[in-house]
Amino acid sequence: MSRALAAASLVALLLPAAMPAAAGVFDDTEARKEIVRIRDAYGQRLDRLEAGSQAQLELSNQLETMKSEIAKLRGQVEVLTYKLDSIEKRQKDFYVDLDNRLRQIETRSQPAASKPVDPAAEARDYQAALDLLKAGKYAEAGDGFEKFTQSYPASSFLPSANFWAGSAWYQAREVAKAGDYYRKVESKWPDDPRAPDALLGLANSQQAMGDAKGARSSLEALLSRYPDSSAAQMAKQRLGKK
Repeated sequence: MSRALAAASLVALLLPAAMPAAAGVFDDTEARKEIVRIRDAYGQRLDRLEAGSQAQLELSNQLETMKSEIAKLRGQVEVLTYKLDSIEKRQKDFYVDLDNRLRQIETRSQPAASKPVDPAAEARDYQAALDLLKAGKYAEAGDGFEKFTQSYPASSFLPSANFWAGSAWYQAREVAKAGDYYRKVESKWPDDPRAPDALLGLANSQQAMGDAKGARSSLEALLSRYPDSSAAQMAKQRLGKK
């Protein structure tokens, strides 16, 4: 039904009530004016109702659009979180595998320790600490490597044990302890393959402790001593050098 037809119908219904004993009360001019007034009033009410309905429809559409966008964002966050977890796991696996290979080479090249130790127990304790690190149990891994260095002071695994202890404590946010272990690696075993990364770890620990000057000094030392290492490339970026 059109608006005009609806208004006319309403007027037809309301007119008898609005004009009792129409004859003699309203003349034709007054009756027409009243009809126009009632029709206009009804039209305005219809306009307001339509405007309100349109606003509700637009709000509903906006809510549905927002729900759809939120769902997409959640999906993107889940994908990125999964990718980040996968990258971290691959990185840990890479370092642990590299460490195992290096330790096998060192074991074959190192002279026998003056104090007899059980090689099986030594390898078992070292691997147990590595497994804790791989599992993300950083504080437990830090304790494990710490105990290893105390139990096997002449072990060929000692440089690695100290390096991974630093890494574990850094991840556990024990940055002061992490810095101590990193510093020990780079000062006591400067020719070890992990020495460049130890200096980088030391710089990270110093930065986390608010020692920006010390961190810069460690990065400069890294560039000076191990210019061809991958850690040195990261140091260049940190220092803004090309």
